[in-house]
Amino acid sequence: MRQRGISFYLFLALGTLVAGYALFESRRLIEGPEITIVSPQDGSATSTPLVRIVGTAKNIAFLTINDAPAYTDEEGRFNQLLSPTPGVTVITVAAVDRFGRKTSKIISLNVLTYCSLT
Repeated sequence: MRQRGISFYLFLALGTLVAGYALFESRRLIEGPEITIVSPQDGSATSTPLVRIVGTAKNIAFLTINDAPAYTDEEGRFNQLLSPTPGVTVITVAAVDRFGRKTSKIISLNVLTYCSLT
């Protein structure tokens, strides 16, 4: 009888440990998609005709940059070249996970044009 009681409590402790670990590992799925834009910084200025958008996206099924499909590597990094128009340009990076949850990050970029004075 005493052996059965100890086995029950060991089984209960092991089950609780397994359930807790499963919940811990599934936290990223529960949180939904996550986007981080590394470059360019929000509000920065550039005079180059091409801008490289660099960042990471986690827990995603689909990623877009300004409504165009973008792709990530195995570690969730994305790297996309854009040709923004002169003036203030808004760049939107949006993601959807496999459960349909959405998130987006928006940055603004000032694209400068110079005229040479002769």
